[in-house]
Amino acid sequence: MGQGIVMRKAHFPGRAPIEAYGNGGFRFADMSHKGSILCLPSGIYGWEPADPLSLTVADFDRLLAEAADVEVFLVGMGPDLRPLPKPLREALKQAGIASDPMSTGAAVRTYNVLLADNRAVGAAFIAVD
Repeated sequence: MGQGIVMRKAHFPGRAPIEAYGNGGFRFADMSHKGSILCLPSGIYGWEPADPLSLTVADFDRLLAEAADVEVFLVGMGPDLRPLPKPLREALKQAGIASDPMSTGAAVRTYNVLLADNRAVGAAFIAVD
């Protein structure tokens, strides 16, 4: 007898522009994902920070593991711009990553432009409705 549906952690093994966002998720590579995502050189991952309103260094462990491959990191903070917490800004700076928080919409547009220019860009996008 078959196992039925097997749930796995969301991961797309590659880089892809974000085709659409909203309704609590994202479209990329002709697929959709409900929830927030983390875009790194190693792929696009489902990403759920412990508290989207108070991001921590631990929320970005996967990014810090790939720090050598990321120069610019965009953080889509949801519908509104909010600053990154100081400990997170300092951890990214120490890893040699320039970080730029902005609204999720602005971050998606900027990510797509930098990705098209083949820049060493990464991004975290908090899903918006």
